[in-house]
Amino acid sequence: MEFVHELTYHAMLKAPLPIGDGPFGTRMYFEATTGVVEGARIRGSLVGGGGDWILVGPDGYGRLDVRAQIETDDGAFIYVQYHGLLHMNEKVQAAMAGASATAFEDQYFRTTPRFETGDARYAWLNQSVFVAEGRIVEGFGVEYRVFRVK
Repeated sequence: MEFVHELTYHAMLKAPLPIGDGPFGTRMYFEATTGVVEGARIRGSLVGGGGDWILVGPDGYGRLDVRAQIETDDGAFIYVQYHGLLHMNEKVQAAMAGASATAFEDQYFRTTPRFETGDARYAWLNQSVFVAEGRIVEGFGVEYRVFRVK
């Protein structure tokens, strides 16, 4: 099995909406405000509403539930959804509190993006499995390096 880097995904977020403590942990919603996708075969921007409905459990891990739409530079529309895990360690908590950054190796931050599109030019997205590693970026955002499993 091989991993091929296909794209880098950046999203800037609003401060979290604190939904609060419930029976499964602490729920927060992070709305995505802007974002870009950059890769050799795909380039575009986030459009429409999107965000992360994260659930932070008592084990110190956030369970991500993210949905967004991408408009490519050549006019295609792509839906992306992913689940994942973010270890809410001290470096992550400090970065979120101060709108600063972490490095990829500072935390366990992994996702499994799934892309959907009806545009034939991007059918390869529908027919591939992806994994990604993430980090927090300065100014309250996230960055993912997205790999296609070959």
